[in-house]
Amino acid sequence: MRITAIDTFVVDAGWRPWQYVAVRTDEGLTGYGEMSDGRNPYGIIGTVSDFLPILEGQDPLAVEMRYWDMYRMARQSPGGIAAKAIAGIELALWDIKGKALGVPVYSLFGGPTRQSQQVYWSHCGSSRVRNHELIEVPPIDSFEAVTELGAEVREKGFKALKTNINYPGPNAHGYVGGFGGGVGSTDQNVTRQTLDHLEKYIGAFEEGTKGEVQIALDLNFHFKPLAARQICNVMEQFNTMWVEVDMYEPKGLAEVKAGTMVPITSGENLFGIRDYRPYFENRSMDNVMIDVPWNGFARSRDVAMLAESYELNIAPHNYYSHLSTMHSINLCATVPNVRIMEADIDDVPWKDEITGGALDYTGGELQIPTKPGWGVDLDEDVARKHAWNPGRGPGF
Repeated sequence: MRITAIDTFVVDAGWRPWQYVAVRTDEGLTGYGEMSDGRNPYGIIGTVSDFLPILEGQDPLAVEMRYWDMYRMARQSPGGIAAKAIAGIELALWDIKGKALGVPVYSLFGGPTRQSQQVYWSHCGSSRVRNHELIEVPPIDSFEAVTELGAEVREKGFKALKTNINYPGPNAHGYVGGFGGGVGSTDQNVTRQTLDHLEKYIGAFEEGTKGEVQIALDLNFHFKPLAARQICNVMEQFNTMWVEVDMYEPKGLAEVKAGTMVPITSGENLFGIRDYRPYFENRSMDNVMIDVPWNGFARSRDVAMLAESYELNIAPHNYYSHLSTMHSINLCATVPNVRIMEADIDDVPWKDEITGGALDYTGGELQIPTKPGWGVDLDEDVARKHAWNPGRGPGF
């Protein structure tokens, strides 16, 4: 079997793009992988094209060798767009190998270690704040709407949710300081008013969940360690699953963790064991986020097993489509140390169409797939129908 072509797709996911790679072979098998860069999607697409000359005509089943071919070509620029492009191609190669052997990808790594995986409702409220009309759900136009959403999460059987700092109302919006929030936001401080608002916002969620659903708060890159600690202190009064903090400073993150009783989760922005190891050595986090469309499958598993050696559990980062969800649940099915898995429940109406149907989250759990490869295929016609326009900026 030989690689004959690689095609790419950038799909409109409403307020961010989804990116896919399709690796073709001379035996008619196509493997699919999901990549991710919400702000530079066509940078990844161009990088995939740059890798084609060293992949065309090669054996797709020698996945590790193909990975190292790409890594060596890009090793002077580790991480970033190059790593994400490599990840998408590597994920597609595992799909080919699973299909060729008639087994799920997790079987290639000794799985399954479980039959189902608990999932939390991610970006809960945040997606409705941004795009409730597109998602076809009620707006977050009041704190009462937040309480009602909390009740919806509980009634649908989810045991955990994650939200961001959002401001309900007629002009609902989210806090976006770390990504471009205007004058003063580069300082990454937190005001008394923000702390008071956060207490009211999370309290509205907890009222709706009746304490039966753990609540996670994602702070992204918005705050420095001092501000993050202050926010964590507010979260200590609630049924908090974790506070999520992105930070390129392991000791700074360790200071946040040491200064609060709530669990700290981080890592979605990191690549490979070299990036993660300083955080583990400094005991910087309680739960380890791994983004499979950024790291690829084998490298994600490497990180997960390194985390296990430090007695840490993982929580796959999954802000993407159902294909990425299959990447993440296959990872969960190969390792012994999973805290919980992420999925966006509120999303664009065509999300289910792209991979052939809805996923079943009954009871807040997702069953481990049994079909070969990832268990789903990309519907390329649907992907083309919902193409993301080049030059369109991200919606925060």
